[in-house]
Amino acid sequence: MMRWEPGARERLQAAAMDLYISRGYDRTTAADIAQAVGLTERTFFRHFADKREVLFSGQELLKQAFLNGVAAAASDASPLEMVESALSAAATVFSTGRRDHSRRRRRIISDNPALQERELLKLAELAAAVAAALRSRGVPEATATLAAESGVTVFGVAFGKWIAEGEERSFLDIEREVLGQLVTMTARAT
Repeated sequence: MMRWEPGARERLQAAAMDLYISRGYDRTTAADIAQAVGLTERTFFRHFADKREVLFSGQELLKQAFLNGVAAAASDASPLEMVESALSAAATVFSTGRRDHSRRRRRIISDNPALQERELLKLAELAAAVAAALRSRGVPEATATLAAESGVTVFGVAFGKWIAEGEERSFLDIEREVLGQLVTMTARAT
């Protein structure tokens, strides 16, 4: 078996995605993934804590993009403007080249209740981190939580639209559209 060939992490991820789709997530082991690319199971675990993390390893990058967006908002920005800045920063993570990967990832997660639960947990953690960032900028507790949860909801709805078959717009354009719909909806409610 090959041991120190460059790109092992990326090769393991690609093999895992292929196996999860062809065999199913539950019927694929870490050893299967490693063997598919000529590596050892031990090498797999050097790169991923478990086989779920193949699907969730980008969460820290996404969270950091959201937090950077909150931090980059103008000092006099409203909570919604800070969330808008966070959404814009997060959109940079989703280039057109990642759309197919994201579609495949969503398909795998949609077929497995435990992975769906994990996805919801990760989104809840993201909302909590954004709310904490908003509070650190002086936004009151309830407003920070509401703004963060709304921002993560906008992100989720935009993501679903972005990966839809036939969709070609940028993630940022879709996020702006969904945020606009939220703003319009809440304006009517008051």
